Amino acid sequence: MKALIFDEPNKPVVADVQSPSIDDNEVMIRSRRVGICHSDYELLAGQYIIPISYPVTPGHEWVGEVIEVGKNVSGLGVGDRVVGECVINTPERIHHFGFSMDGADREYFGARPEWLHKLPDAVDDAKGALIEPFTCGYYAVMRHGGVNASDTVVVSGGGTIGLVTAAAAIGMGARVIVVDPVQLRREIAMKLGCDTTVDPTDGDAIEAVQEVTKGGGDLVVECAGHDASLANVFEYARDEGCVSMVGINIGKKIPVELGRIQIKNLSVRGTIGSPGVWPAAIRFLKRTGLDLSPIQTHHFALDDAIAAFDLGKQPDKAVKVTLEIA
Repeated sequence: MKALIFDEPNKPVVADVQSPSIDDNEVMIRSRRVGICHSDYELLAGQYIIPISYPVTPGHEWVGEVIEVGKNVSGLGVGDRVVGECVINTPERIHHFGFSMDGADREYFGARPEWLHKLPDAVDDAKGALIEPFTCGYYAVMRHGGVNASDTVVVSGGGTIGLVTAAAAIGMGARVIVVDPVQLRREIAMKLGCDTTVDPTDGDAIEAVQEVTKGGGDLVVECAGHDASLANVFEYARDEGCVSMVGINIGKKIPVELGRIQIKNLSVRGTIGSPGVWPAAIRFLKRTGLDLSPIQTHHFALDDAIAAFDLGKQPDKAVKVTLEIA
């Protein structure tokens, strides 16, 4: 079978490798679509947040089809479409699928049913490949109890996580404003149903957000992890508002007036991943019918994975680049 392999840092290759087999407690999955994530670039650069070794096959945002079932497996059958969680508990250690163990950027792979979720027919393959990032955005909103039509949500950062966070809040009925300097991302935010967008390079971003929201967001979600975004999020929130910190900025220190948390009586929570919300997020997508397709700007075959990765590094040209494998 074909697989994308990071042989070593900064050395991706598409190669023919031995097809896998499964044991009695696993299912065999045929990859259908796999999204390329910012974390995949960190893995490629040798800078991921947990220890990793090479060679490794990336791919943690995926949808696939069950084609073989081990004799001890129940609840899954041949033909079921599934998605899988990223953080996996095994007897040996906690694994990150697609990082500390091989991921879905290959034609076939084995998986344990405990970390898989079946997709309903209403959620197609394209949307299925966005389930993993969507769960992160959904979790960021739900960390503060969710929102409704009475709320205004400000999302700082319009990459994939920012856009799926905006979509989750829109699906809950909230008014949503996205702050991002990239025109393509702002345009996609509007296609998703955002009320308006703010370009932080066009004047005073804090002033613009305060004007648009008439006093600040009920919930502000920081999804960029960039210095300017992190420095502004407390100012984007209204008094007694909530802030979810999603964007990753590890090892850097930036000047932030933490006293604003007390002065504005803010509720601030950090989020990582999407623990415990996958079934609810999948039901949410099924019942709301949210159209996430504008986020997926480009599609490539597995043979063209290296070109796909090259394009995905250009935020002014692409948002979510997806590999179509089967």
